[in-house]
Amino acid sequence: MLEQTAADRAAAQKGVDAIKGPLTLEQAMARALKYNLDRRTKLMEEAIALNQLDVARLDMLPKLVAQSGFSSRDSDRTTLSRNIQTGALVPSNFVSQDRSHTASQLGLTWNMLEMGVGYLNTVQAADRVLIATEKRRKAMHVLMQDVRTVFWRAVSAQKLKGEVKRIIASAEEALVDSRKTEEERLRNPLDALRYQRQILENLRLLEAIEQELSSAQVELATLINVPQGTAIELVDTAFNINSDALKISLDQLEETALVNNADLREQQYNARIARTETRKVLYRLFPNLSFSYSVSYDTDSYLVNQRWNEAGLQVSYNILNLLTASTQTRLADAGVALADQKRVAVQLAVLTQVHLARLQLLNATSQFGRADEIWNVDHKISKIVINREAARAQSKLERISNETAEVLSLLRRYQAAAQMQAAESRMQASLGVEPRIASVDEIATDELAQKLTLHGLVWQSILAEQAKKQGLEKNKEQQPK
Repeated sequence: MLEQTAADRAAAQKGVDAIKGPLTLEQAMARALKYNLDRRTKLMEEAIALNQLDVARLDMLPKLVAQSGFSSRDSDRTTLSRNIQTGALVPSNFVSQDRSHTASQLGLTWNMLEMGVGYLNTVQAADRVLIATEKRRKAMHVLMQDVRTVFWRAVSAQKLKGEVKRIIASAEEALVDSRKTEEERLRNPLDALRYQRQILENLRLLEAIEQELSSAQVELATLINVPQGTAIELVDTAFNINSDALKISLDQLEETALVNNADLREQQYNARIARTETRKVLYRLFPNLSFSYSVSYDTDSYLVNQRWNEAGLQVSYNILNLLTASTQTRLADAGVALADQKRVAVQLAVLTQVHLARLQLLNATSQFGRADEIWNVDHKISKIVINREAARAQSKLERISNETAEVLSLLRRYQAAAQMQAAESRMQASLGVEPRIASVDEIATDELAQKLTLHGLVWQSILAEQAKKQGLEKNKEQQPK
């Protein structure tokens, strides 16, 4: 069991490049696209669907059967004859077959009905390959969204970890001093207890922040397939609010989503599969035409022609198909209606996702701007309090409280940034736009990271398409009628 576990862990890290230097957001997403285990599973599912397509194509080929058999008996094969006039049995003294002989045959059979059904199976298998591709696209969208969210949490953990520990140590020291002062009766016990309560409340907030930040590195390591416990250094990229996405009209967003959304495309392929199933039912209602050709050889010495060729043509029809045709057709039509209904439902759901994603991005952008303003104010307050404490015009409790508030507002600023990144990724996923990349196995991590950087221009390309359509509509309106 332990050996299998070790082998599985080695297989998970096979072909994974070591991290060199601090990771940017694009590099983290590139490593996730190349090495994430769940994404590898989706790629394998797509490969299996492609192999099933190849197998379905082979079903259209004729059947070529080679067979050979040996027979032996302990007595000669002789028969009796019956006289038609008298009804008496007349013995025969002639042998017509060797006691032991071998019969071999190579036969080719081509069933036209099976070939037609095999063709439709191939069409359905091709659509299932496309469905597997759409599932892989959706998994890629979700993965990129998760990486962007966790990356900023990990960046906040990296930036705040030392600061939180320093403030916790300072608060613990102030708590010890307050308890000593209480024991020595140097100040009012009620004031000392109130002071301790405020310190403990700040410690509770700081410890909650520390617990929230501690899981970010673990989640990021899982997403980019890095062994747990590996120290991952991240680049603290400046926060850039991308307002291009909010400049796109809802009509343009809806049109883009209806063309590219992975869920909607998957339902369209399922509807095509259902319609192909209807054609299969109709094919089975036709008569079956089969053609056969065989080459035979028999070692029986009593045969005049030990080698011979044989061809045949056969037409057959299952009479019961006439009774079951209406039932099978109704079932196939119901499957088509169900697939169409699912497609319509998914289409409405996709349009809802687009509107919600845009609203979430708008709200997340607003929340980040507000969180950034609050942090700037807390940062300025903290500096003033530190200077006043140095001049002995402020208590240590006030400094710790303000530093705690600053850390908490900075954490909320990072959380708002992560939500803004997640909202933008969610909007990209609802639109179905993703970076145009070849096989991730054939491209280096750095090159993939550059392509992901260029993918940030996707909103500009949609805006350009929107402007082009608006220009065409304006020209039509200006043309004389």
